[in-house]
Amino acid sequence: MLKTGILNPHILSLLSRVRHTNTLVIADRGFPFWPQIETVDISLVDDLPRVLDVLRAVRGNFNIGRAFMAEEFRAANSAGIRQAFEAALDGIPLAFEPHVEFKKRVPCAIGLIRTGDTVPYANMILESA
Repeated sequence: MLKTGILNPHILSLLSRVRHTNTLVIADRGFPFWPQIETVDISLVDDLPRVLDVLRAVRGNFNIGRAFMAEEFRAANSAGIRQAFEAALDGIPLAFEPHVEFKKRVPCAIGLIRTGDTVPYANMILESA
């Protein structure tokens, strides 16, 4: 039985299949469903868990080379929220792109983890180093 770290077997399975330059999506509650990729839905209620909760949990088991987010995230959120995301991604290069372009990357991901986050455009794509 696992004693520490990620306990969810579906998330552990996704992480174990990510290889060099593969990607993993962590999405908010409103992100569209993508039938062609595996989705682990861990949403419980609004804001439980949040995208940043999942990011913090996976950082210990996932060598992240870079991250992508929608540029609309910056305009839609306060400085405090933007700073929280930047702090959680500390040391990881972050690229912003139009949401339409961001979503074009999703079908190539190994999987998607859906959260209950209500922060607008909180979605991120993590690329393995």
